[in-house]
Amino acid sequence: MREISLGFSPCPNDTFIFDALVHNKIEHRYKFKLVIEDVETLNQMALNHQLDITKTSIHAWFHVLDNYRLLSAGGALGKGCGPLLLSRENRIPTSGRIGLPGELTTAALLFKMAVGEGFDFVFMPFDKIIPSILKGDVDAGVIIHESRFTYQQFNLNNLLDLGEWWEGESNILIPLGGIIISNKVSTQDQETIQALIKKSIIFAENNPDSAAHFIKDNAQELDSGIITSHINLYVNRYSKDLGHDGKEAIRQLYRKSSQRGLLPVDSLFREDQLFVS
Repeated sequence: MREISLGFSPCPNDTFIFDALVHNKIEHRYKFKLVIEDVETLNQMALNHQLDITKTSIHAWFHVLDNYRLLSAGGALGKGCGPLLLSRENRIPTSGRIGLPGELTTAALLFKMAVGEGFDFVFMPFDKIIPSILKGDVDAGVIIHESRFTYQQFNLNNLLDLGEWWEGESNILIPLGGIIISNKVSTQDQETIQALIKKSIIFAENNPDSAAHFIKDNAQELDSGIITSHINLYVNRYSKDLGHDGKEAIRQLYRKSSQRGLLPVDSLFREDQLFVS
């Protein structure tokens, strides 16, 4: 078995999910080459088909349908967990500079759907967005990940919860990120690895202290309470199996963003080529 490249972010939900798999706490026959990077870096790597398996934004996956299928395990979907639009001002801007955590993030797609495209977008790592707002480098910014749990201390205004906007628009959960696998990997291995990721999550849930060091070694925010809140919000039943609701949420995001002209209508977006069964 050749070495398989595996990418995921340093955020607590990802390190929690993958700890048992990459540290051989569950039995498997694979050898993984780890790539731990910010999600937008992983998005760009997927765009260039550099990784066999990787966490990406769902938005990014829509751009690489010809190279990758989506696993039903390991993703970040749910309700009440969407990106937030913050500003020092107390009104949603109609122009100006908007900080976004990457061009291919689902956060960027949701902002364009909910607010519009007539802005000067400034793409930066997610942890730089709040400092950029405070310094006045951007007029507003969309935050994700740990920033959701810390922004209140900076006296910034939450202008729009993009997850709530999506749920009101679609009456379905918000699909933020997922684990995609290259079509270079055999179908059998795709299915086996999908099952292993689910087992890795179950192991972490049953052994909550097992991944603690790996999580803290990679986390941006070291407060144990914030780490726990982060994991509890982003790791849920949809992380183990997308199920009908998760898959339908992804279909709806594709359809609605395509209808707004934000994505090309892709003939590859068909059920038999979307998800690993």
